[in-house]
Amino acid sequence: MFVRSALFMSAVLLLGGCEVTTELGKPCGLVRKATDTEAQTFGRDFMPIYEKDIAADQDFISFGSLDCEELVCVRDADSPRSDNPADEALGYCSDACVQGSTTDCEVTNSDAVEGIKERMTCRPLLLDQATLEAIKVADEGFYRRTFGENNSPYFCAGATPQAQGN
Repeated sequence: MFVRSALFMSAVLLLGGCEVTTELGKPCGLVRKATDTEAQTFGRDFMPIYEKDIAADQDFISFGSLDCEELVCVRDADSPRSDNPADEALGYCSDACVQGSTTDCEVTNSDAVEGIKERMTCRPLLLDQATLEAIKVADEGFYRRTFGENNSPYFCAGATPQAQGN
């Protein structure tokens, strides 16, 4: 009886007293898949993306970022940029989410990019669902190389005035 009570109390304390911390919002480097030549030359599968590679006021999603547990790094149109075009582009860790969810994108990481906690929401960052499905049906190999195992356009990302209709 004592053992059962001790286990029950331990479970209650563990479940009730711990906040689950994710990497959502943590700074990360944006990457792209390396070409065959780059992979042979540099010995890695992903290459950094630079500031010069991303247009201003553009959302950007990067699959394969080793800085993030879900391997997804996002930079929304309102994210800070470096003035030096040769700098590696930075974003924040993200994850796929369910449209309309109010809890999928809660930022609990104390290392989160400044200001992202208040802006984080679940919104489409890729093409719409129908276009994603059409690409997958037309050329599944291309789809997998481009989007990986992702099947949804919805990701946790900072809400921008454009996304909020302002």
